[in-house]
Amino acid sequence: MFDKLINLLNVPLFTFNGQSITVLAILAVPMWILLAFWVAKLCIKAISNRLMAKQKDPNFIQLIERILFVVTLAVIFITTLSLLNIPITAFAFLSGAIAIGFGFGAQNIINNFISGWILIGEKPIRLGDFLELEGTKGTVEQINTRSTRIRRVDGVHLLVPNSKLLENTVINWTLRDKLVRGSVSVGVAYGSDVRLVERLIEEVVQAQEQVLEDPKIGVFFQDFGDSALMFEAYFWIHSNVEGGIRSVASNIRFCIDEKFRQNNIVIAFPQRDVHLAGELTIARSRTK
Repeated sequence: MFDKLINLLNVPLFTFNGQSITVLAILAVPMWILLAFWVAKLCIKAISNRLMAKQKDPNFIQLIERILFVVTLAVIFITTLSLLNIPITAFAFLSGAIAIGFGFGAQNIINNFISGWILIGEKPIRLGDFLELEGTKGTVEQINTRSTRIRRVDGVHLLVPNSKLLENTVINWTLRDKLVRGSVSVGVAYGSDVRLVERLIEEVVQAQEQVLEDPKIGVFFQDFGDSALMFEAYFWIHSNVEGGIRSVASNIRFCIDEKFRQNNIVIAFPQRDVHLAGELTIARSRTK
């Protein structure tokens, strides 16, 4: 019975390039592919976990995963051809024709694929970076083969083609470090003690826990405005999201308002003085 089953599995179904393709070879191929992918997935995951345990750069880990996956695909393809007794040279002409057609029909896909490898290797954009692209701000969550996933500040996910990140101007707020500069402007009424105003603003900014001592903060008397004496404070914080700088700036404004009230400093508002030339005549209405 077993011999009959073996003979049945060895029955040739068709011939390809002089090689007989049997039933056993046809059945063995999907089993081999499933098993190979399963083992490869376990191995790649084990290597990634080991690199993560050593606190390696997430971008480096993703690069290693990408290389191992490509190598796995190549090994599975070559081994599958070997199981089917099909030489690789049999695909020489066919692969050339497919490559030409694929090149014309999938230029954007190939462009994005190569761009993805450049992003991972060159690292102009890394996982966790805070980007600004065409007025949209968000954090990079994943760099895939074709596109990069970005989470906007409002929580919406964007899938941006990799080529767009290389061919367009992208502002990377955290390319070298997490330093972000913020500023707060305030106008005080004419006649205010400007040195006192400068000192109060500096005290408020320095009191914020998130504000860094180095680079130093700066308080500048910017201008004599139409209705106010304009001051502006510059400060630096560590932040990788837009809300970080906005939150600190908001706290500084609250504290400045409170500090100015305690020291009788008036925050200016637009005012206009109207001068009338000549005599002012009041017309009274007559009632019958």
